Amino acid sequence: MTLDDVVLRRATASDAFTAADVWLRSYTAALPTVRRAHTDDEVRAHFRDVVVPARETWVAELDGSLIGVMVLADGLLSQLYLDPGWRGRGLGDRFVALAKERGPDGLELWTFQVNGPARRFYERHGFVAVAYTDGHDNEENEPDIRYVWRPDS
Repeated sequence: MTLDDVVLRRATASDAFTAADVWLRSYTAALPTVRRAHTDDEVRAHFRDVVVPARETWVAELDGSLIGVMVLADGLLSQLYLDPGWRGRGLGDRFVALAKERGPDGLELWTFQVNGPARRFYERHGFVAVAYTDGHDNEENEPDIRYVWRPDS
């Protein structure tokens, strides 16, 4: 299977738990040193009760399996997580292109300072770091970075 076989579509209620599982696998693989603020069941409930019904949630599907999830909310790219086996294969690029289409006036996002691959990925896509924090305002208490993308910048 190739990237061309992957379909990006809006998530439905029936996708919530599977999308949460993609998030859990991705977080565990990408951020092994970052404390998770919520249990697996709490993450799944949050996807079921908040993320999928109340946010613009997109999933990447391949042969009936979800391999990626992206969440947008009022100009915020709040989540972009890929199944670990799909990192570095162009799927994130497709999601960011979609996010820019959906937020043509600009986007912002947060990522942890320790997440070097994510930082390089977003910077490659034109996001600029505008604020660094010590993590006191996030649930993980992990230093983070606010990135902004503006068209034609």
